[in-house]
Amino acid sequence: MAATGKIIDLRKLLVERFPHAPGTAATHLVTGLFFFDESTNGGLPRGAITELICPRTSAGSASLIHTLVHAAHRDKHFLALIDGRDSFDPCGLDNASLRHLLWVRCSKASEVIKAGDLLLRDGNFPLVILDLVLNAPEELRKIPQTNWYRLQRLVELAPAACLVLTRYAMVASAQLKLVLENSWNLDSLEDESAMAELRFRVQRSYVRAEVGSQ
Repeated sequence: MAATGKIIDLRKLLVERFPHAPGTAATHLVTGLFFFDESTNGGLPRGAITELICPRTSAGSASLIHTLVHAAHRDKHFLALIDGRDSFDPCGLDNASLRHLLWVRCSKASEVIKAGDLLLRDGNFPLVILDLVLNAPEELRKIPQTNWYRLQRLVELAPAACLVLTRYAMVASAQLKLVLENSWNLDSLEDESAMAELRFRVQRSYVRAEVGSQ
């Protein structure tokens, strides 16, 4: 019942804050990270799910989210972050950037899937991020693959860019799979130039031609 109440509250918030869906014909959402945009042929593909696998605890996924929030502010669009373990730290982001962020705080992977379904149906968000990096593997294994295929159909209709952050490959419907290969320490995280050195490896790319193929 509590989860149902959260969904109802989220629906009300969406109607109040985002009454009209933005239109866009771009095939990719530019991140502003040169190596990422170059390796993905222009950024995050719209109308497709991108799975970013972060096998190491300190691989830089949290810093990547911060960069994407800054990019949303720069490009004047909204970003939805569905936080699987309520672990996102907004420190370091100014109020102007935060105004472009909808942060959905969850405690279970099942809540993340339900929120993703709702936000992709809403159609107001060019980028929806599902952060499941800190959710337990046994919890993630309970997510049926049919759920991911349903989200993929919704992404195609939006069309939005959907980024799923995971610890291991688990999204069968993801057209683009990337591996974040960095391993950072505290000194790296304090270095402002570190984000420019993020390294991604393309594990699989099967983005349909109408959303930009490699």
